[in-house]
Amino acid sequence: MIEGAWAEGKPREIRIPPLGRGWHGWFVQQLESPWFHHASKRRRYLAGVSGGADSVALLHLLHRHGFRDVVVCHLNHGLRGRAGAGDARFVVALAGSLGFRCEVGQVDVAAMMALRGLSMETAAREARHGFFARCARKHRCRRLLLAHHGDDQAETILWNLLRGSRGLVGMRESGFLEMDGLRMECVRPLLDLRRAELRAWLSAEGLRWREDASNAEPVAVRNRIRHEVLPLLAEIARRDVSALLVRAGKSANELREIERWAVAEAGVCDPQGRLHVPKLRSLPPELQASCIHAFLTSAGIGGLSWDLVGRCRALIDSANAVAAVNLPGGRVLRRRAGRLVIAP
Repeated sequence: MIEGAWAEGKPREIRIPPLGRGWHGWFVQQLESPWFHHASKRRRYLAGVSGGADSVALLHLLHRHGFRDVVVCHLNHGLRGRAGAGDARFVVALAGSLGFRCEVGQVDVAAMMALRGLSMETAAREARHGFFARCARKHRCRRLLLAHHGDDQAETILWNLLRGSRGLVGMRESGFLEMDGLRMECVRPLLDLRRAELRAWLSAEGLRWREDASNAEPVAVRNRIRHEVLPLLAEIARRDVSALLVRAGKSANELREIERWAVAEAGVCDPQGRLHVPKLRSLPPELQASCIHAFLTSAGIGGLSWDLVGRCRALIDSANAVAAVNLPGGRVLRRRAGRLVIAP
């Protein structure tokens, strides 16, 4: 018998406030996400499945909505011993019961940390990206479904803000991410649902999942935000802080669309794709920063903090003796002959 943590409780109606919705008229049996209705069921999808409640809910929802060409991708990070092996067995059995193909990989994240001096989160993320890229090549599919939900989004927005992000920045429901040289389309169908919603639905349906005890340990930054910071903020504000953060993130996305329009109208790139410094100087400072941010993002530069964009904007000042700013990934933004260019 596969080891697993059975969700407790008998099937029953449970009301839980979803993101952006009130209490009235919503029941656990109506758990829905528009993506499952709009997405093509003829396409092939990779699905990242850990065996936890969120990814198990994703897998069952895919099956119930008629998706059949799904490749379940599970990576054992080598951090949980027998429990990790139990997770893999559980996922293989679950995928088989639903008629999905399954790929299982294993890495030694602890060895990666020691060899390269990486944090656990960074090493695990790099390992997952490499694994997903291998699955994508094998199955000729670059569409990856991930089980991030609304509470994950709130944690992401808060953590990015604490790291100096330029505004409120969270995960997108659909976007592209570079993984081991492959441009992967990452889709998050559960982003408007809450963790409690998903667990209540699994309980009501009598479905089981695996529990990772390390998720409750206040070691990783994410765990501390989840178990310490957000509950404290909720206690102080007497509000559902996660819902407020996600709502603010959506508002920021709306403003970001207006910003994209303004950047396009400004037309600050020359025919060679370089930033035209005299045109930039003619713009308001806020729009200068927006144009530079858009330029760097389009070149694949990530990790753009408010401070970094500000230092890049200072390059357009003719009185500034500094003519270059170091960028993430070992690249450099240089001022040269009235233009800003990205150099290796």
